[in-house]
Amino acid sequence: MLSEALDGLNIRPDGMYVDVTFGGGGHSRAILERLGESGKLYAFDQDEDAKVESEKVKDERMTFINENFRYLKSFLRLHGVRKVDGILADLGVSSHQFDVAERGFSTRFDGALDLRMDRRGEVTAADLVNNLDENELGRLLKLYGELPNARQMAKAIVRARGEKTIATTSDLKAAVSHHLPRGMENKYLAMLFQALRIEVNGELEALKEMLQQACEVLVPGGRLVVISYHSLEDRLVKNFIKSGNFEGEVEKDFYGNVLSPMKAVSRGAIQASDAELQVNNRARSARLRVAERKNEI
Repeated sequence: MLSEALDGLNIRPDGMYVDVTFGGGGHSRAILERLGESGKLYAFDQDEDAKVESEKVKDERMTFINENFRYLKSFLRLHGVRKVDGILADLGVSSHQFDVAERGFSTRFDGALDLRMDRRGEVTAADLVNNLDENELGRLLKLYGELPNARQMAKAIVRARGEKTIATTSDLKAAVSHHLPRGMENKYLAMLFQALRIEVNGELEALKEMLQQACEVLVPGGRLVVISYHSLEDRLVKNFIKSGNFEGEVEKDFYGNVLSPMKAVSRGAIQASDAELQVNNRARSARLRVAERKNEI
């Protein structure tokens, strides 16, 4: 959804923009193409592989920051930046992370059960499945994976780890194999891995923090573009744009104006076109939302 994201940012050639999820650099490179000589881009990513990829972008207009986007405001200020014209967030796992077996993000490969986006972090997915008690594990799989049979899966994992440590993606898949409905094995495995990944990386809390800080650093009229890949993320983004909070509870002033720092630009979530789905199957779950910072009161 590259073109939709760039259109949503409404890029000015002399503007200042932030790509908070550099990944493989596709969005950042496209933003740079639309910037003039005086434009500026700050790119965030906590992944060490993204840092390596960023070094291939030989452009003095871009500054790469190897940190989680939950520190957006602090690290922009460290670089002398207080206000920007647009922020882009492409959430979820990058294609590179999916394709590297030893990162453990993909159910297609056998690899260490890691799932850390920032390998400086101490807790891995293996730590969770081997150490959480059955109730905690079941709650986690239900809350973040939205698995209908979360309790049964948790019980199966606890039983399996009693026989041997669950160290790899294959170990985990074997542990829950009898709880994967026929014809829906891949879907249930994706939900399981999603739950563990969200917990390992603190993804939802980081997203909340970034959205709140985005309001503080965007200029009035500045754009926020967020691409989500599952309902938990999209719900937070939708509610925040609508109400300024994550519960979606709208408050109004004496005159009936909604007390939210943002206003929606896109009418609902934008989905990938049929043409894009033919070349990028992952985009089938993508939901893009565009919001604009309201004028200061």
